[in-house]
Amino acid sequence: MRVGVLFSGGKDSTYSLHWAYIKGLSVKCLITVEPSSSESWMLHYPNVQLTKLQSLALDVPQIYKRCMRKEVEKEVNLLKEAISEAIKLYRIEALVTGALLSDYQRMTIEMLCGDLGIPVLSPLWRRNQEDYLFELLEIGIKFIVTSITVMGLSPKLLGKVITRENVEEIVASSRKYKFNAAFEGGEAETLVVDSPLFTKRLEVKGRIVREGQYSWRYIISEARLVKK
Repeated sequence: MRVGVLFSGGKDSTYSLHWAYIKGLSVKCLITVEPSSSESWMLHYPNVQLTKLQSLALDVPQIYKRCMRKEVEKEVNLLKEAISEAIKLYRIEALVTGALLSDYQRMTIEMLCGDLGIPVLSPLWRRNQEDYLFELLEIGIKFIVTSITVMGLSPKLLGKVITRENVEEIVASSRKYKFNAAFEGGEAETLVVDSPLFTKRLEVKGRIVREGQYSWRYIISEARLVKK
């Protein structure tokens, strides 16, 4: 089956891409829509422009569109346009997503794809969040945390490749402070810097900025692809 992958550059969409390859699906393109601001309910915003470098590292072509207005309707229409373009250009027969728990996102995407006549494949849907984090490391997906917006997550996690010890700390904190361990509620954002499918790894430099009592961000100032 020929598929496109809805790709944000974070751990969830990268895992779903990896899953598609393992299942023998033919990945023909990445589909990325950049929202106008971080207030988007539908689309991933932080560092989404770096998916262009990840596309090169993966050697998979990308359909990239940028939404210039904040309205949800505009984002949804642009996403539908991007999926339609993938169907025409790459003849995809299904869309792969990294949806975890958001009914709003899942239903919206399924509605769009239903209108376009293709199914949606969401391998992470309703997965155990804690098991999933450990599996990410086991299959070799390396990611950094780029933002934190919840009590219980240390800013020391920002900008560093997450280890098994870090995951154990995240899981313990999620149980104590009652947040989603996989950050599905927006508790944190991630960026994948390497995976088994990358031909090169992504090297980033930046600085940590505090934005609120429990809100921190890793501002990336430089990003490039380097040899593994």
